[in-house]
Amino acid sequence: MGTPGGALNHIRVLDLSRVLAGPWASQLLGDLGADVTKVERPGENGKGGDDTRGWGPPWLADGAGTPTTDAAYFLCTNRNKRSLTVDITRPEGQAIVTELAAQSDVVLENFKVGGLAAYGLDYASLSALNPKLVYCSITGFGQDGPYAARAGYDFLIQGMGGLMSVTGRADDEEGAGPQKVGVALTDILTGLYASNAILAALAHREKTGQGQHIDLALLDVQVACLANQAMNYLVSGKAPRRMGNGHPNIVPYQDFPTADGDMILAIGNDGQFARFCAIAGHAEWSGDERFATNAARVKNRAVLLPLLRQATVMKTTADWIALLENAAVPCGPINDLAGVFADPQVRHRGLRVDMPHAAGGTAPQVGNPIRFSATPIDYRLAPPLLGQDTDAVLRELGRTSAEIDALRAAGVV
Repeated sequence: MGTPGGALNHIRVLDLSRVLAGPWASQLLGDLGADVTKVERPGENGKGGDDTRGWGPPWLADGAGTPTTDAAYFLCTNRNKRSLTVDITRPEGQAIVTELAAQSDVVLENFKVGGLAAYGLDYASLSALNPKLVYCSITGFGQDGPYAARAGYDFLIQGMGGLMSVTGRADDEEGAGPQKVGVALTDILTGLYASNAILAALAHREKTGQGQHIDLALLDVQVACLANQAMNYLVSGKAPRRMGNGHPNIVPYQDFPTADGDMILAIGNDGQFARFCAIAGHAEWSGDERFATNAARVKNRAVLLPLLRQATVMKTTADWIALLENAAVPCGPINDLAGVFADPQVRHRGLRVDMPHAAGGTAPQVGNPIRFSATPIDYRLAPPLLGQDTDAVLRELGRTSAEIDALRAAGVV
């Protein structure tokens, strides 16, 4: 079922994860050509399947325009997979998953620490059967440490991991307070780290023949991704504060009002600042010792920003973009999602993909941003209906139709 020409068409992935971080990683592997089988709980949506199938509205519409029971949330992270429903609490279900793991290259899971050991589906058990297995565990806090037994969720981790301390309006602004990012960014970043780690482990296996266990924690990822903000603290000993849309190390690098809305200025060097000043009719600013260098602008931001705002309101957003882009001064609008998907560059790059869906009609998707010259992304499987591939997967394991019927009657699948 992998993409014939895909970079990972030789890789089989068994995905025991749900919600976002794990499924994001397995979707990426599927986009790269891997054969991904997603294991879900038997039952109707709401009682079975990945939790996100029921995280709506909005819901996917079928071919007749009638809403299904699959939420848009589920659709965002589960294409290029097959859905197998198995009750892993039953010995018969454990046997099915164990057989699949023995034939797989990768297992992804995000159960609580030690949660799969009771079913014989932990790394120690499965690697004994398949020593080449790359087994990736995603948890909130990792496999060890004082918080290991805790459940970790993106919102919680954004707070604990410091992201919310640098996100939101400054203390002296109206509406001040910590703010989470508008998407589950820690989950997404963890999924990206997971896919990266899996590819590295597969490369190591090619050289040594040895699989391994990958331990990924949302908290670890969030702290690692604080980037310059973390280093600002480690170097200075001073905890960064919320600055709204401002940047701690660069000025001007934030939103500014225009005659008909707002725009973003992302000025990264002194030459860009000088060109902006000339276009704004204030060439003298770039020669002012308070503003001539970025370090000076950071120090004197409280003086400079009000001056900039008085200038930017004199033209419309479109006028500023036309003038500044022509002068190689980075700027842009603040788009809502309608604006994003109507943007000519986004359309040109094919970042909306519509895939035929088993329920009828199409499932809209956000395209994978990777562009390969030799092994292009293949959107071959829309997000599956719950359990739609159960019979096919079981037949691949050698189960007869009578055996499959018996498993279904017993509630195992």
